[in-house]
Amino acid sequence: MVLWEILAALGGFAALGAAASLRVVQQYERGLVFRFGRVLERVRGPGLTVIVPFADRLRKVNIQIVTMPVPAQDGNTRDNVTVKVDAVVYFRVVDPIRALVSVQNYPYAVSQVAQTSLRSVIGKSDLDDLLTNRERLNQGLELMIDNPAVEWGIHIDRVEIKDVALPEAMKRSMSRQAEAERERRARVISADGELQASDKLARAAGAMADTPGALQLRLLETIVEVAAEKNSTLVLPFPVELLRFLERNTSAASGSAPAATEGASDGPATSERPALDRPIAEPASTEANSDRPAASERPALDRPTAETVDGSTADWQGLDSTASELPELDRPPVG
Repeated sequence: MVLWEILAALGGFAALGAAASLRVVQQYERGLVFRFGRVLERVRGPGLTVIVPFADRLRKVNIQIVTMPVPAQDGNTRDNVTVKVDAVVYFRVVDPIRALVSVQNYPYAVSQVAQTSLRSVIGKSDLDDLLTNRERLNQGLELMIDNPAVEWGIHIDRVEIKDVALPEAMKRSMSRQAEAERERRARVISADGELQASDKLARAAGAMADTPGALQLRLLETIVEVAAEKNSTLVLPFPVELLRFLERNTSAASGSAPAATEGASDGPATSERPALDRPIAEPASTEANSDRPAASERPALDRPTAETVDGSTADWQGLDSTASELPELDRPPVG
């Protein structure tokens, strides 16, 4: 009986030792054994592993890819625009011994390096680069994070910039810029279409000018198109040459009319002629006129009836009668 009790006690101690020495490592994990505080070089793989009870301590390290979001970082770009950028980092452990021995808390260390690197990238880049050249910025950010992480036994798989938050004023400015750019493109496309259409129309006009029958065919085709629908539209063809003839005659008539008007208006009108500066004859006073005798009361001069002056005969009586018939001139008073 005593022997069986001893065997049972030994079996119980063996079971407790086996339970204390056996460990299970998952497929996505690696095991590190610390024996009396010193790490062993051999890394335990997935499955059942045995350690020395009370001497060894097993630490498991996850080798899966870890997705770590980087908090949004505020910063000023190189062109002095305040933005808020957040990112995400994908990394995994490639050396479990260095990940546990070289750094105290490798997830926290990777997070801090990612935040500082993201701030540095924001300060070195322009706003247009953050919005358009994200692939190049992602590569640069990955290199910046991977340099210190290599010494920790960690591999940075990839880094992606998630979002770039802009101020509201900057969003409105960019919206106006995009609208103006699209308006410019629309105008350029419209002008290009007009240019091509004008070129085609010029060629068509040249072809129709060479063959006058083509214009008549085009006119008949237009009439057919108009008459295809049930409407009350009446089309009357009017020759373009007749319009040009009327335009030339109208321009010639309008050119000759101003010329005649200009010739008639060379001399000033009688009503527009300036009055000549002539002295105004003052009427003689009544007293001066009344002092003089009338022509009928004047005595007749004793003159010969006819004299020969320088070979000519003068009739003095005829002159006296003519003088009496002249109207009395208004003469200014003497003195």
